[in-house]
Amino acid sequence: MDEKIKLSHGDGGSDTQRLIKNVFYKYFNDSIPNAMPDSFVFEVGQGKHAYTTDSFVVKPLFFRGGNIGKLAVCGTINDLVTAGAIPLFLSVGFVIEEGFSTEKLHIIAKSMRDVCKQTGAKIVTGDTKVVERGSADGIFINTSGIGLVSELYNSRRAVPGDEIIITGGIAEHGTSILIDRYELGIKTELESDCTPMCCLVNGLGENLKHVKQMKDPTRGGLATALNEIALEQGVDVELNEQSVPVKSEVHGISDILGIDPLYLACEGRMLIVVEKGCGEKVLHHIKALDYCDEAQIIGRFTSGHLGIVYMKTFIGGKSIIPMLEGQMLPRIC
Repeated sequence: MDEKIKLSHGDGGSDTQRLIKNVFYKYFNDSIPNAMPDSFVFEVGQGKHAYTTDSFVVKPLFFRGGNIGKLAVCGTINDLVTAGAIPLFLSVGFVIEEGFSTEKLHIIAKSMRDVCKQTGAKIVTGDTKVVERGSADGIFINTSGIGLVSELYNSRRAVPGDEIIITGGIAEHGTSILIDRYELGIKTELESDCTPMCCLVNGLGENLKHVKQMKDPTRGGLATALNEIALEQGVDVELNEQSVPVKSEVHGISDILGIDPLYLACEGRMLIVVEKGCGEKVLHHIKALDYCDEAQIIGRFTSGHLGIVYMKTFIGGKSIIPMLEGQMLPRIC
């Protein structure tokens, strides 16, 4: 039976994982030495470099706090950061629909340039295609990037006792997209958290050696990102509900629409796995960095070996937090 691709195959949850494993890993696995990395790390001369690529199809193209261009550059830079890398060079590919506004294209390109100026990354090559009206929903963007991995960063497996930090409030990008896409008419100052996270590699200094892993919780949100780590490494994750930073506006809008913020995307947050006993020390330094003043230790890895993520609730109980199943909010990045 010929299974058809569904929107949920692009949401970052369990359908996405099955698609990658059943199709792409079947043919590409001999060239991918580690499981589903956000960036591939390789050695050139005396140093390590990271390489990543991503495509962006967000709807709407312009949203509170950003647009598809800013999102594309920030997303690729943050994928490099997960490998402990400072971005060096980016490529950009545009697929533009016939009839798209050149004024909007100027705004998108300017926002990409502004992020590059902020981070020191350079767009050095690219490609442009124009397709017939109705074929691309305005504009799609692909960005690839190469970065230099810090000598202080050493990616390692998580073990029981390791602590988990999130660098700021969750679900703000996904909630902002939801408000603008469906024109909910909700008056709020909430904006997407879309921002580059290079500060983590530049700003942590010697404390970067206590960081074992980093992961940006984009599609599928915090819950799916933690499930990916737990399943891949055979450890359980215990979250503390009271410690997960969620703005009141995010809670309120999610409650109205029946959506769990744990599964909504972040585009300027980083999950950081820290060596046991070093959480408070690293957190202190993270809070002093740009965009990270709301950072919190939200949980730890436990001795279970089932790859389960569970939440300690306000009332003292425990609830399992599974990976995203089915479709939550498509086209968020």
